[in-house]
Amino acid sequence: MHERFLIRLKAHPGAREDRLEQKGSDRFEVWVQADAEQGRANAAVLALLAGRLKTDPKRLRIVKGAASPYKIVTVLGMD
Repeated sequence: MHERFLIRLKAHPGAREDRLEQKGSDRFEVWVQADAEQGRANAAVLALLAGRLKTDPKRLRIVKGAASPYKIVTVLGMD
């Protein structure tokens, strides 16, 4: 059985630098340089978040808000 948890975040595509701030135990604000076209910003958000969580980006999925700045990401297999 895989454990999972949800993370709420607000994404800011097209930023000057990639940056991530934790706003609570399950909330983040994320700035990425990638544009919000063809899923590039979403991929950059997941990669940055995975790096912070020290997990494989393939374990993260956007379950709500793929086309919105407000997203919910699920993380599989985390303790």
